[in-house]
This record gives sequence, structure tokens and C-alpha cells, in this order.
Amino acid sequence: MTSIAVNMAGIILQADVSGQPYRLEYVRGRIKVELSPASRHQMTAKRIEASIIPLNGATADCKCYSLQDVLIRFPDPDESLKRPDIAIFCTTPPESDEAIDLLPVAVVEILSLGYEEKDLGDDGAPFYLGCGVADVVVVDPRSDLVRHYDSGGMRELHAPQVIALACGCQISV
Repeated sequence: MTSIAVNMAGIILQADVSGQPYRLEYVRGRIKVELSPASRHQMTAKRIEASIIPLNGATADCKCYSLQDVLIRFPDPDESLKRPDIAIFCTTPPESDEAIDLLPVAVVEILSLGYEEKDLGDDGAPFYLGCGVADVVVVDPRSDLVRHYDSGGMRELHAPQVIALACGCQISV
């Protein structure tokens, strides 16, 4: 029997550069396919990303850098490749044409119609928290329901809301 090694990051990045109208992720040994986000999703992500700032009086050294829709290799046994809608980092993320290996300190996901399970199921907040991400915020732009997951569990909030993150940053949703 012949074994063929598959470079999932290469396949995903090739789909990106070919201009396909979908995004691929590789999570816990499975490929996930999602259509490119609609305008509501993109506008919500841009608004939230623009709001990210250090907390007033925060003593942490977090610089609150963020990236949208960047491919990140997570430290789980499958080396899963996910692209959070917004990933927040304390240090400057590397400039790369490949998946990055820097773990975000926080993740924001915006729900899209038909893809709610991707962000609300086991491969959403539980996955991120299990990999060491301290805060996961899931925003439903249609209902203004916001779920904030951290070491204390999950809290449901309603937008508009300012959320303090463990890293010393805050976001407005």
C-alpha cells in the first residue's frame, strides 16, 4: 500500500489564491467548506475589529493586534487549520503567505446563516478554548445575541456591549 502525504495547508492556500468563492478549514481531521462571507458578516467583523483597544488602566503588555480571516495552525493533535473571523494577538503576528503558528489570545466569530454549527458546535468555542485561546466571542448580527466564552464558562449578552478580554484588550460588539 502506498501512502501519500497530504499538505492540508497547501491545499487550503491554493484554493485561496485560485479565487474560489469558498473558504476551507481543516479541523480535527476533517475538511470544512464555507462560502465567502456576505456583506453583513464582513461589515460586522470590520466594525468589531476597528473597536479593539487596550483596556483603560490595563497593566498587561498586550498590544491588541488583530487579523481577519487569517489561516492559523492550532496546537491540537491534528494540527488543525482554522481562520477565525478576527484573531487577537498580544505581539505582532508574523507576515506570512502560509498558515501562521502564533496562537491568538482571543477570537471573535460572526455567525453566518447556514453555518451556525461551525461556530457554536464542538469545533467552535470548545475547540479554541481547548487549544489555549483565553476568550472566544461569538456574535449573531441578526439577533444581537453575543456569547462570551472564557475560563469562567459562557455568558450571553446583548449588543451593544463592551467586552473586557483576559489579555487586557477590549472590544465593542
